[in-house]
Amino acid sequence: MAIERRREAAGGGPGRQPPAAEENGSLPPGDAAASAPLGGRAEIQPLPPLPPGAGGVHSGCCAPAAAPSLLLLDYDGSVLPFLGGLGGSYQRTLVLLTWIPALFIGFSQFSDSFLLDQPNFWCRGAGKGSELAGATVTGRWGDLGNWTSPPPTPFSTAVWGATGNGSNSSGVDGGDTPPLSSPPDKGDNASNCDCHAWDYGIRTGLVQNVVSKWDLVCDNAWKVHIAKFSLLVGLIFGYLITGCIADWVGRRPVLLFSVIFILIFGLTVALSVNVTMFSTLRFFEGFCLAGIILTLYAIRIELCPPGKRFMITMVASFVAMAGQFLMPGLAALCRDWQVLQALIICPFLLMLLYWSIFPESLRWLMATQQFEASKKLILHFTQKNCISPESDIKGVMPELEKELSRRPRKVCIVKVVGTRNLWKNIVVLCVNSLTGYGIHHCFARSMMGHEVKVPLLENFYTDYYTMASIALASCLAMCVVVRFLGRRGGLLLFMILTALASLLQLGLLNLIGKYSQHPDSELQLKLAVGMSDSVKDKFSISFSIVGMFASHAVGSLSVFFCAEITPTVIRCGGLGLVLASAGFGMLTAPIIELHNQKGYFLHHIIFACCTLICIICILLLPESRDQNLPENISNGEHYTRQPLLPHRKGEQPLLLTNAELKDYSGLHDVATTSDGLPEGATANGMKSM
Repeated sequence: MAIERRREAAGGGPGRQPPAAEENGSLPPGDAAASAPLGGRAEIQPLPPLPPGAGGVHSGCCAPAAAPSLLLLDYDGSVLPFLGGLGGSYQRTLVLLTWIPALFIGFSQFSDSFLLDQPNFWCRGAGKGSELAGATVTGRWGDLGNWTSPPPTPFSTAVWGATGNGSNSSGVDGGDTPPLSSPPDKGDNASNCDCHAWDYGIRTGLVQNVVSKWDLVCDNAWKVHIAKFSLLVGLIFGYLITGCIADWVGRRPVLLFSVIFILIFGLTVALSVNVTMFSTLRFFEGFCLAGIILTLYAIRIELCPPGKRFMITMVASFVAMAGQFLMPGLAALCRDWQVLQALIICPFLLMLLYWSIFPESLRWLMATQQFEASKKLILHFTQKNCISPESDIKGVMPELEKELSRRPRKVCIVKVVGTRNLWKNIVVLCVNSLTGYGIHHCFARSMMGHEVKVPLLENFYTDYYTMASIALASCLAMCVVVRFLGRRGGLLLFMILTALASLLQLGLLNLIGKYSQHPDSELQLKLAVGMSDSVKDKFSISFSIVGMFASHAVGSLSVFFCAEITPTVIRCGGLGLVLASAGFGMLTAPIIELHNQKGYFLHHIIFACCTLICIICILLLPESRDQNLPENISNGEHYTRQPLLPHRKGEQPLLLTNAELKDYSGLHDVATTSDGLPEGATANGMKSM
């Protein structure tokens, strides 16, 4: 009783202790009725909304800041038209500035074909019988009259050679197994590697290259493949690391620092004193080259309106191919590999001027909510394009003034792991890129390697220009196909062609060979006589050309597709993933060569199976043609797949379009309020009856 009197005396005082009835989380009847809202359920009262412009220092730590104006987030629909689109003279100048370095990039990407080409070589100090041995080798390897460093005696008694195909995607036939293959009339070659001095016949127009400089033949032949690894591995690491950095600090700083360091490392490569120094410096050169390729690709995409993105990108590809076509002439002009390396790198000096004339990506500044810097850059654009403020019909500048105090919001590529659709799209494109560039080497090896022996394809320049011509034809075909079928339809078509060429080459030719070797009837015997090896080789070359043509398009389209569907805030990171996957695909070429072509057939089978998987996965991708670029991760999530063929008029589409799609996070709220909705309502609107 005393306890009850003390409790009544305390009343509703501020120091009242919770009664015993509250031990299980319940309140006394009177308190519960007073504290519960109408509806009998307790709710947490929300904090009062922040006033406009208060999302400064405390907005990121105490409460989520309100989203910026939709007008500012719609870059392609509001900001870009205000600046004149691609019709502005300043924008056209910037696009031109992204095209010019593509020529220098083309030189660097295809330099391995000249610096590391395996020349014909023979032991120095010829004895008797050199003329006979020389005639034997000339008969097998063709005319060697283009040798630029003739020895005192043209051929020796220990003559033997190794030929590479001279293309960018395959190299030495002999691999790292000494001794290399010799002419048919020679016997035991175990003593061929006992030579201490060599003479070389370089086929690429150079007097000396890296192989002849440090005698990378015989037991040292494996170092050539390591040197090829170094550039590709540097590119892979560069794509991954510089992509993340460019999303965090901006495209312009990464581009300019990459230019500075490629000048340092690239010119130092020409001063290498041994192959170890050469390979190490080539790694860092590839790392910096990746930063230049990646940032220029992203800036080019972000400058263009939706209808011009693909053609602007393809022009840059054609400029890079011009560098590929001009590379043999440049090598013949330089005559020495060190001069050639220096001449490839020196044009990047012109890009140092970009520090003063090339701005940061305005789209990236707007997407990361750096509105103070965006305002200055917009004013710079309007001044360069002579645009009057009265042309701002949609009121971009007034809206921008309201958001100047907002804190920047930068995003890393790892955030894509928590998304529903975006990570799947990026993974599909990574697998497509890996498959396209990986199987490209299989087709090139089938056409120019040990499987096919066509005299026309034993010349270095024929090999080189055949590869370049196929790539050029592939890009021209992409321009036509993508215009009519879109990004997804074009990628699907080229992947189907790649799969067909691969399966026919693996299955049909082996089947023909099986029946020609083991005829079971008179008819099959006649077919076996008629089907000679030369005919099989021609079929193999045909399938290889089709496969190289289609696989090059698959790789290029996968990279471009990723640049369009990845949001601006993580675009460089997404591009880095897809380009690194392409690098892994290209890395399989020197790996197979290092193992003396062991596992080549299995390599081709694995990638052929991957093409079948990719055909199914491509159907899951969205179509980005004539669509605005997504600016943030939320926009990127709304890029979902649509039907490959448009539905007929009056037919209910099975897949929602981008405009009809709603956020999945609100589905659980719909279930709680479904009793108050009309009968025909769904989570995404009204159902057609």
